[in-house]
Amino acid sequence: MQSTYSISGAQAQFPAVVRAARAGRVIGVTKHNETVAFVISRDRLEGLIETKELLANPKFVKAWKEAKTGKGKYYPASALAD
Repeated sequence: MQSTYSISGAQAQFPAVVRAARAGRVIGVTKHNETVAFVISRDRLEGLIETKELLANPKFVKAWKEAKTGKGKYYPASALAD
């Protein structure tokens, strides 16, 4: 299967395009040889949105950087509230 389709090609092959996206592929859609859209799976989109939301949170970014440099604080699972 191709990874890029014209709009008319994507319309003609839409079920196959959706199956490919569900299988994890990113399908580009072009108009006049310019990519104007992508077809991706729901799971991939949800992952992108979650990542965007996490990276927009300054507390998360700080904790992530600390963990990455080995300066993060770790607690045993028993310390978690029920």
